[in-house]
Amino acid sequence: MSRPAPEHRRPEGVTDETVEAVGKLSAALDHVEDARGHLYAFHRLMGSAESTMEEAEALLREAGHADLADTMDRDVLGSNPLPGMWSFQMVEEYDDGFYARAKGFHQRALDELMDGQRHVFEAEMKELRRTRGRDGHEARPADVEGDPEYDD
Repeated sequence: MSRPAPEHRRPEGVTDETVEAVGKLSAALDHVEDARGHLYAFHRLMGSAESTMEEAEALLREAGHADLADTMDRDVLGSNPLPGMWSFQMVEEYDDGFYARAKGFHQRALDELMDGQRHVFEAEMKELRRTRGRDGHEARPADVEGDPEYDD
């Protein structure tokens, strides 16, 4: 019978409560990562919006609407989506601030409480839910089967 890979096994002496707490912290970090992805998507969308607005400004000007084109050029193009910041600055502030602190704290908790082991909570959940011996329910990738380090 196969078991999870050693890097996904509970370190000796770690309690159920600690595994659950670190699992919850990892779930929270998943949300932090999702938020980061949305922020990067916002950054990319703002860049595309700026380029498309530049095209619209030129088309307005060509169509004889210089007053609207001038207003767009003055009030919209190049302006900050948030006070003092373009989207790249928002990304940098997030990455260097909250994101870095959250990632660092998560790693500290893993190092101090789980001997650096990641996803122990999830690996134990998988063990409870999988059907042993059934295709698609293996404990770990099939390409490591037969490796004595991974066998029981």
